[in-house]
Amino acid sequence: MATPSPRSTSKPSGLDCRLAVLGTDARLTPHRRDVFQALAESNDHPTAYDLFTRVKERSPSISLATVYNCLDHLTSHGLIRQVQLERGQSRYCANLHEHVHFHCETCGKVIDAHPAADFDPAKFWNLPAGTKVTRMDIAIHGTCEVCAAKA
Repeated sequence: MATPSPRSTSKPSGLDCRLAVLGTDARLTPHRRDVFQALAESNDHPTAYDLFTRVKERSPSISLATVYNCLDHLTSHGLIRQVQLERGQSRYCANLHEHVHFHCETCGKVIDAHPAADFDPAKFWNLPAGTKVTRMDIAIHGTCEVCAAKA
């Protein structure tokens, strides 16, 4: 009896899994995959320029404009989140779980903060009657533990 030949199966990437769960029709080019991978590997909520310098190592031919286009595509298809902190540059987050962002006003670090318990924003804030919350973009500002210890 012949032994079946081993097949090389590649493990799906985090982006492939996210696409399957979200059921999005996003078209993934190699550059979009590289930008997503660089973002997923970070935990510092990088700007487009930060991602450009990181992706440039993997994909030397990529331009800053291409990185912006990739981020726009990934954001518009719900694969990543754009984070706005006041008037600063947009930052990006691969964490799609419900959370807010803590921004240290001393060092500039941005940290994900998850709810401590089930949270219904419609019950927490006095929203107009009949409204339905579809997403939240909340930033909490203060001083991180490291900066507070230095003060």
